[in-house]
Amino acid sequence: MISQLFLPILGTLLCYVVFHVLQLLYYDLTSPLRNMVGPKWRYGDDALVTDKWRQEFGPNFMFRGMKRIDKVRELHTSDIKAIAHIISHSNVYRKAPFALYTARRLFGNGILTSELDVHKRQNPAFGPAQIRLMSDVFVDKASQLRDIWDAQITADDGNTTIEVLAWLRRMTLDVIGEAGFNYQFDGLKQKPNELNQLFGQLFANSRASQRAAAWRLSQGMIPFLRLFPGPGSKVFEAARTKMFKIGNELVERTKAAESAEPFSGRRDLLSLLIRANVATDIPEHQRLTNEEVIGQIPTFFIAGHETTSTASSWALHALSVNREAQTKLREELLTVETDTPTMDELNSLVYLEWVVRETMRVHSPLVFAGRMAMEDDVLPLSKPYIDPNGGVHDSLPIPKGQLVHIPILAVNTDPEIWGPDAAEFRPERWEHVPEAAKAVPGASPHNCIGFRFTLVEQKALLFALIRAFEFEMAVPKGGIGRSPTPLQRPVVLGNKEKIIQMPLIVKRYLKT
Repeated sequence: MISQLFLPILGTLLCYVVFHVLQLLYYDLTSPLRNMVGPKWRYGDDALVTDKWRQEFGPNFMFRGMKRIDKVRELHTSDIKAIAHIISHSNVYRKAPFALYTARRLFGNGILTSELDVHKRQNPAFGPAQIRLMSDVFVDKASQLRDIWDAQITADDGNTTIEVLAWLRRMTLDVIGEAGFNYQFDGLKQKPNELNQLFGQLFANSRASQRAAAWRLSQGMIPFLRLFPGPGSKVFEAARTKMFKIGNELVERTKAAESAEPFSGRRDLLSLLIRANVATDIPEHQRLTNEEVIGQIPTFFIAGHETTSTASSWALHALSVNREAQTKLREELLTVETDTPTMDELNSLVYLEWVVRETMRVHSPLVFAGRMAMEDDVLPLSKPYIDPNGGVHDSLPIPKGQLVHIPILAVNTDPEIWGPDAAEFRPERWEHVPEAAKAVPGASPHNCIGFRFTLVEQKALLFALIRAFEFEMAVPKGGIGRSPTPLQRPVVLGNKEKIIQMPLIVKRYLKT
């Protein structure tokens, strides 16, 4: 019986493989971009190799890599005019189906995995007014973290080396718990938290984690592979199950509270979302389903926890390297008479704004973004593309299904845009932004809750910490590198395991 089934199954698999290979050949032979130059294979960390490729091939080139199995080669473009066109035509350039499948497996149907009208329908509950309501939570948790570090410094006789990223992850977990769900994780009290531990394993900078991520991406591209669990499946499913278990419990609890005391003044994002979703002036077809509401929970975790803690650790690192900027920032922050500033007071601090902007530029949380053309299009270029035959083109024909790779970090540190010191952390550059940089797209339909949340939370953190402490490098200059993942995390170089961490020497600031 088994042998009788084996041959038909094997034959089906062979037919599938042959069909897919023929599709690849067809796309290669018929694509209008088939003659574009580029590296034969995509490998390694995008942030580390992009500059080398740009110098060799220019701002527009094709590369092959794991995505090569999804019909077409991937177009790399760091041309500002092309990127602006892609961002402004979000109906044409969307997240690829395989990318959405992979993201939805972990995040559900939330803002991170929605497109077009669905994204617009989910986004209105998360505006600046809602972030303003939560700014006191940011300040309160940042102050708690400051006091914990101060006690640790006292115990260590005046200064100590602190692995700041681990503490920032605990603090931001508490923030997203309270500001996002009116829920206490007690991360700063160092209570064991299963979800935090699972996130650490899921996003670890290890070969096992990278193999697992590659396998999940492959499953998105080749449906047949979804029949097999693959590497890292247990950790992935555990994190997913835990998040959605918490999500279901939080949604049910919040709905019950809203039903018992409608509009009782709860300010957390989940309450605001549910309240907006049940408002009588919202048409039925515009309301979120229960699945979509629950799908926001993982979004809040990633946007308010992982992204913010990583970006804030890079900010402290950058200020430990540029001590002059740290001093200048501290002088500005100490002009504020209160320890508990409002969001408007934080936003009024000019140099603090520059520091946060410069951090997001040099250490942008996302290294790159990927999109797929959902229809034929023409991509305008600010600089002509010269093909291998010497032909000059001021635009590129984009066939339906073409993958496009946008190297965010490479654009943010491009000397032609930002000047010869583009790779350096220098907040003063925002006083007179280079003309070329003004053309860099800074907003998109997906620039929503996570971006606003991160900016204000970073400001609250820096306000509390820089006023209280001085930060110095705990490793030799150049000893901190980036993890080879889409989310740019810090690692200590020279360590074989390359553990994600950010150790800094922290001293109490003594006013003179």
